[in-house]
Parts: sequence; structure tokens; C-alpha cells
Amino acid sequence: MSSATRVAQSKQPQPVQPQPDQAEAVPPAVPPAAPPDGAAPGQRIPADYSSYRVVAARHPWRWVGTAVVALGVLAVAWSLATNPRWEWGVVAQWFTAQSVVNGLVETLKLTAISGVLGFVLGFILALMRLSASPLLVSVSWTFSWIFRSTPLLVQMLLWYNLGYLYEKISLGIPFTDVRFFEVQTTTLISQFAAAVLGLTLNQAAYSAEIIRGGILSVDQGQLEAAAALGIPAWRRSTRIVLPQAMRAILPTAFNEIIGLVKGTSIVYVLAYSELFYTVQVIYNRTQQVLPLLLVATLWYIVITSVLSVFQYYIERHYSKGAVRNLPLTPLQKARKFFATHAAVPNRRNF
Repeated sequence: MSSATRVAQSKQPQPVQPQPDQAEAVPPAVPPAAPPDGAAPGQRIPADYSSYRVVAARHPWRWVGTAVVALGVLAVAWSLATNPRWEWGVVAQWFTAQSVVNGLVETLKLTAISGVLGFVLGFILALMRLSASPLLVSVSWTFSWIFRSTPLLVQMLLWYNLGYLYEKISLGIPFTDVRFFEVQTTTLISQFAAAVLGLTLNQAAYSAEIIRGGILSVDQGQLEAAAALGIPAWRRSTRIVLPQAMRAILPTAFNEIIGLVKGTSIVYVLAYSELFYTVQVIYNRTQQVLPLLLVATLWYIVITSVLSVFQYYIERHYSKGAVRNLPLTPLQKARKFFATHAAVPNRRNF
């Protein structure tokens, strides 16, 4: 054996022999803790979090934004309450005056008649636009093109002055002298008739496109499947297409109705006593322009608010089948809010 090998072996660590006193100092093994009462051996015991305190998540920027908006709302409310030029006493005096209420009734009458007739005519025009007849498609497209391209004010004045173009309106057999009905145009086209005619035709042009878009939004595969099952065409349209198309039609249709409520104010050019014209007549006599305009504004807000409530519940009804859970009503949201926030202090006590 060489000297290098002997040196390498001498450098290897030698096992340490335990001393008698060190061997006695080793502690004995600790036996496993006994499981608690009712727990099987080896069962995992869940941690006890009953002493933990629930801490809400912090949203500092949300509170900053809320504070800024709250200050803005308070500033506007303070200005409305303290500025005497608003003349809230005059607003309260005229808000429920008989003349104003009569004008409000006329506004609602124009809205209801023009809205119903406009959407019925729009539905017919939409079906014509979707038909396979080139003539029906052309007539429907031309109608929508003309009445959407001209201002409503121009249409109103045109219908009111129709007697200048045609002295008499008659009903009979075309291209013959046979007449079943004939009347003076100025007698037939009154202020109310001109207003309804202008609003209805203008509304029909927009309604036709709204309804056509809603019908086209329904998957055509469903119609093919229904036809393959032998379902009649009328039932396919009323039971399959329209219920699904209503989800796309309703939001825009209610926007059109709300726009129609405000659009009735343009009838003042015909000197028809709707809400806005009535308010104009009153402030021209009393010179209280701003308070009377505020009266009309508040009534328009009331009408559109009621329509918005109807819109919410009707859209909620037609959302069945499109969502798993129907959206909560405002009353249900309020109940959930108070129930949730009433339970928070109880959780914080743990």
C-alpha cells in the first residue's frame, strides 16, 4: 500500500462511539395524543375559527367617489331649496291646476293612440319587409326611408295643410266616377287628426325597423326545427319567434314610447291644447315662464317614470328562458339588502 493511500484512509471520518452517560440522556418517545371524545383514531379534526373576527374588505376609492357625488347632490339640492327664483309656490299652484291636468290628459291620449297605431302599422311594415314579394319589400323600405328622413315638425305641418293639396277626400272605385264616401279635407283633418296622423306615421317608420331587427335576432334553426316537426306557420310565429323577439324589441320599443311622450310637445305648432301648449298659454298670460316650464318638466318626468316601471316588469317577464334566475324586483332587492346588512353585526361578534 502506498503512502498516498494510507493518508487518504487516515482522513476518513471515524464513527463516534456513544458514551454510557450520553445514551442515558436520550428522552423517551412521546406517545401520540389521544383523539377527542367522539372522534375516531386517525380522523382529521377541522380547525376552530370561532375566535376569528370577520373584517370587511376596504374600498377607500369607493368611499372617496361616494363622498364627492354626495357633495354634488347636496349642492344641487341646496340650490333648488334656497334659490327663490325657482318659485316653488307657483309650481305647486299650477301643478294640479285644471287646465294643466286637461293638457296632460290630451298628451296621454295622443301618446296612447299614436303608439298603438304606430306599432300595429310598424308590425305590418316589418312583415312586408321580410316577405318574398319585391313589391312589398320596396313599399315598406320606401315608407321607412321617407318618414325617417323628414323632421316630425315638417310632417305635422304637411298633414295639417293637406286641404291645400286635396280639397276633398273620397272613397270609391279607382279610375271611375263611383264614390262611396266624400268629405271636405279641412273638415276631416282637424288639429287632433293631423297630430295623430303625423305621430302615427312617424312612429310606424321607426317601429318597423325595431320589430324587423327583433325578428331577425331569432335563430333561424329553431324555425327549421319547428317546420320539420310539422308545426303550422302561424304557431311558429306566435309561439316561437315573437316570444324570443320580444326580448330584443322591448327595450328599444319602450325608448320609442318615451320619446313619443316627449314628441307630443311638438304638436304645439298646431295650437292643439296638449300639455306643453297649455303651459305656454299660461306663462304668456302670467309671465311666470320658468315655474310653468318646471310644471311641464315634472309631469313629463312622472309619465316617463311610470313607463320605466312598466318596462322593467314586462322585460322581466319575457326574460324567462334566457336567464337561469329572474332579476330581483326593487322590493326584493331592498329586502335582500336589509337582511344582509342586519346579519353583519351578528357575524362580527364571533
